[in-house]
Amino acid sequence: MSLIPIRVGIQQRILPNYRAPFFEALGVACPRGLGVFAGLPRPGEAVESQRTLQSAELSRARNLHLFGGRFYLCWQAGWRSWLETWQPEVLILEANPRYLSTPLMMRWMRRRRRPLIGWGLGAPLAESDRAGLEKVIWQRFIIRFDALIAYSQRGAAQYARLGFDPQRIVVAPNAVAPRPLQPPSQRPAQFEAGRPCVLYVGRLQARKRVDLLLRACADLPQQVQPEVWIVGDGPVRAELEALAESIYPNTRFWGALFGSELEPLFQQADLFVLPGSGGLAVQQAMAYALPVVVGEADGTQSELVTEQNGWLLPPGDWTALRDTLYDALSEPTRLRRMGLVSYQIVHERVNLEAMVDAFARAVELAAYHCGYPLQRANPGGD
Repeated sequence: MSLIPIRVGIQQRILPNYRAPFFEALGVACPRGLGVFAGLPRPGEAVESQRTLQSAELSRARNLHLFGGRFYLCWQAGWRSWLETWQPEVLILEANPRYLSTPLMMRWMRRRRRPLIGWGLGAPLAESDRAGLEKVIWQRFIIRFDALIAYSQRGAAQYARLGFDPQRIVVAPNAVAPRPLQPPSQRPAQFEAGRPCVLYVGRLQARKRVDLLLRACADLPQQVQPEVWIVGDGPVRAELEALAESIYPNTRFWGALFGSELEPLFQQADLFVLPGSGGLAVQQAMAYALPVVVGEADGTQSELVTEQNGWLLPPGDWTALRDTLYDALSEPTRLRRMGLVSYQIVHERVNLEAMVDAFARAVELAAYHCGYPLQRANPGGD
């Protein structure tokens, strides 16, 4: 894993607990220190925040959330005090112009001639011909960075379409788990007890569309109907439990499980399904040699899911989910082969170590573009 030889600061609107393993890994790669500045979510977001970090210094922003939906804005009080105390030599900011304090943080760094990096999903409006003023705002915003980090190739292409130099865009595929050290899980050629097991892991929120999974399974022929394991908690859990009792009693709700508690479930499952938005648990499931069915949402899933290891589905289409489940669960030997491809992808390309290496590359590019002294800062140099 690459080391970053300068002091790093990262701004985040919030720090969900599922993101903590990445910041811990990044902190280990920052011998001069990693400081993280993040606030708390709005009460209705149903996101559990990380309170402490072991290998990085977490400073709490005071988030002021303004308006909502497409008009949402955020001000992070305390940014100046954090910057003056932490004194980052490079600052990585969420690449989102809705955060009102971000331009002031950028100006603070520019006065000191220190590099700036933007980190984000991309800019979907770049694919629209009707974005108008909003597209102009995005263009003027991202052009101020020395380098950009995108979660996916699609996000990188969107930044490039807004006029940012593609040579200064680094793709860091989303990961929550390290490169697996154990060999891929070995599963029998046929389903145990003759019934497949489908696993979902994530928050139980409406946008996750776990209801689609239950409806799709209920509409399958009886001979391929799986046992469904749902891991997680959230505001719609009671609704989902009632729905399962009504239409698909072959469902077990495990509640919220973390870390080693999840391991036996990943090992016993035959297929991982994420019918709605999100996707970080997909990489974790793939580390256990599971094929995956994912509702395509923000574009990051394309870095993980191919025809060789899973299926990408149109969002909100329960009939497509039903047909895919029938296809997948009808051939257990094919599922086993696809699971091995999942493991290979996570082992070689999409893991925490690869994500940290991408951040180190972005720091190198940004330092070179900014003219900040950094050993090996010329990415194409002698």
